[in-house]
Amino acid sequence: MNPSRSQISGVVCGVRVEEIEEPTMREIRYLDKLVDELAKGKAMEKILRA
Repeated sequence: MNPSRSQISGVVCGVRVEEIEEPTMREIRYLDKLVDELAKGKAMEKILRA
């Protein structure tokens, strides 16, 4: 997992990624958000805000 993944923010399936308390579910939502944004054509740098 990318160390910058905690910088991913936004809504996935109606839930704010940064507000998820359970660590495992947060990791899954990070991946969901990453895949969604990549599928839309966004650059990895913009998604991770690096």
